[in-house]
Amino acid sequence: MNPSIYLALDFPAWEEANLFIERNGLQGVPVKVGMELFYREGPAVIERLKENNHEIFLDLKLHDIPTTVMRAMRNIATLGVDMVNVHALGGSEMIQGAKEGLLSGSHSSSRQTKLIAVTMLTSMDQAVMNMELLIPGDLQANTVHFAQFAAENGADGVVCSVHEAKQIKSVCGPSFLTVTPGIRLMDTENNDQKRVATPQFARENGSDILVVGRSVTQATNPKQAYLQVLQEWGNEHELKS
Repeated sequence: MNPSIYLALDFPAWEEANLFIERNGLQGVPVKVGMELFYREGPAVIERLKENNHEIFLDLKLHDIPTTVMRAMRNIATLGVDMVNVHALGGSEMIQGAKEGLLSGSHSSSRQTKLIAVTMLTSMDQAVMNMELLIPGDLQANTVHFAQFAAENGADGVVCSVHEAKQIKSVCGPSFLTVTPGIRLMDTENNDQKRVATPQFARENGSDILVVGRSVTQATNPKQAYLQVLQEWGNEHELKS
């Protein structure tokens, strides 16, 4: 999987998402489909995006007992998305079950959906982790720990903040994917993300795949904002103006 910029389609319905893509000339860019859009449209939205040649990160963050997650992943495998994720906090057996479901449900030996584990949400900081979740220790150390046991149990990569990506690479190996949301251009707001970074900082700190949302979708000129992300990341060739 080549380094890419996934555009978060955080829209309430397909009509709004498709209109945004068409109006701004973003056909064919890699996209992230989250709970809001998927729960409204279901698998049909994945088929429509695949018909338009979009790579797809299905961001459902599954977190349940291992058998339930395994069966859910068996169904998700038939959609043929590029990546799907679970919460690492679900534990090793759940991650193993997710991988088993993806492998058993896939109809293609050449194109397997990558299993990505969410470490700590980028909306969380040290205080939330320690005081609300009652998870002791350092945020970065815990994130690296989650990444390591996710790798040991079949995950192909993790969702993490840019600030942990380099250390995760050093522990889990260069082929272990680091998917980093919380990407912001210099002139945009952090909103509810606490551990954010620019595309250039991400590139220099071990990120393989970026997820960018409001910096593009709420920009005055979304296509120009996406091109700016590509330029800072160093992949201007991915989208032709």
